[in-house]
Amino acid sequence: MLTPTSPTLADGTRIDDLVNLATREVQMRVLSDPEIYELEMERIFGRIWVFLGHESEVPNAGDFVTRDMGSDSVLITRDNSGEVHVMLNMCTHRGMRVTTLDAGNTQIHTCIYHGWAFRPNGDFLGAPVDKEQMHGKLMSKKELGLKRARVTLYGGLIFATWNIDGPSFEEFLGDAKWYFDMLFLRSDKGLEVLGPPQRFTVRANWKAAGEQSAADGYHTLTLHRWLGEVGNYKKDDGGAADLSQEMYGAEVSSPHGHALRCIDLARKIRRLTGKEPNDLSLEEKLLALPPPGMTPEMVPQLKKHLSDGQLQVLTWMPPQVGGIFPNVLFGFVYIPQADGSVLGSITLHAYVPRGPDKLEFVNWILAEKDAPQELREKMRKQTTRLFGTSGMVEQDDSDTWPHMTLAAKGAQGKKMTLKYQAVYETGKPAGWPGPGIVNEGFTKDDTQWNWWLYWRQLMNGEL
Repeated sequence: MLTPTSPTLADGTRIDDLVNLATREVQMRVLSDPEIYELEMERIFGRIWVFLGHESEVPNAGDFVTRDMGSDSVLITRDNSGEVHVMLNMCTHRGMRVTTLDAGNTQIHTCIYHGWAFRPNGDFLGAPVDKEQMHGKLMSKKELGLKRARVTLYGGLIFATWNIDGPSFEEFLGDAKWYFDMLFLRSDKGLEVLGPPQRFTVRANWKAAGEQSAADGYHTLTLHRWLGEVGNYKKDDGGAADLSQEMYGAEVSSPHGHALRCIDLARKIRRLTGKEPNDLSLEEKLLALPPPGMTPEMVPQLKKHLSDGQLQVLTWMPPQVGGIFPNVLFGFVYIPQADGSVLGSITLHAYVPRGPDKLEFVNWILAEKDAPQELREKMRKQTTRLFGTSGMVEQDDSDTWPHMTLAAKGAQGKKMTLKYQAVYETGKPAGWPGPGIVNEGFTKDDTQWNWWLYWRQLMNGEL
């Protein structure tokens, strides 16, 4: 039997043996094994910081939404003081879910089973027929409150962990925070969601999607090749574009599994201005091609919130796609338009585990709070068409993950391996100002391999 502290599975296989450090291989059984899945719920989703949503989803006192931290349903609320809370969606009386709704507004959360009531901050208020004290006398009301998670708001993003005394959120992000700040802490008012997230179920293991989110750019050339044939990246004359050019830039790896693909903007800037990027000032480049979701009028805000080094990267090779470990994909993408202009797209995906062979795909579309309404609407429509739950890009991706999961169940298939053997040998671009593990050139496997190394570390009980 698997015990909470054991690094050995029931058949005698050690967690260490699932990841071959010498050959950079991962056994396929990790995408199907129920025992591994249960261990992940405890050692990964039960211990590290997990992304749950955006605070603009609960803007008012009493607002709430329900989400999942691994295999546990949680309640995200905002109380009367404006504080956001994350609590286990389980009544402390008999284990009924406190709410079965996706979202709503209330000052009192009342369990439908026996009527136990809780405040938005999780405090226990009482049970029906107060004079009978149906909550008993063995525990105080303070002890009967909902189980609370530790919460951090980062640029409006809601992260929570059950590890109350564990590493801080800043420690969890590490050097990757320098790059994420360029996306989430860049403006005066910040980002907000454009409506509730879209959701659908995929018959696949969550890691098939999670490891792809660790900046796998290589699959774009084959799985998404239509982007260069009939999509937004095709040539002006209607011919097929060479998508391999989009695979060059810099990639940032993290010891904690976070990943960023920083794609060179030189071709887009030349197309928009008719000039070489090196002949333009930093401000001229920002005005010609503002970050996704921003207008030229908003560019001065960037200088207030970002360092000179961050601004340099933002106009050179900005982070456009990547992931936050364990199950988040972000996209801050510049999408070419038919009229020669560029429209930004901002999306966040979470791949929520629903079992060894099932995940829930959750997609948020975001925009700057003070962006013009016309721009917000254009972004919403384009992002939905490309990266929404019925989007053309996501239809491609969500087709591969079930096949990988099914293959991992086979008697022979589970013995095969995932391979991450294309290794960078370059290092940082000359003059690169950012920290971390950075490599230049054509996309490689380093970011995904570091994702698996952190997975292995956590599964072995290390933080």
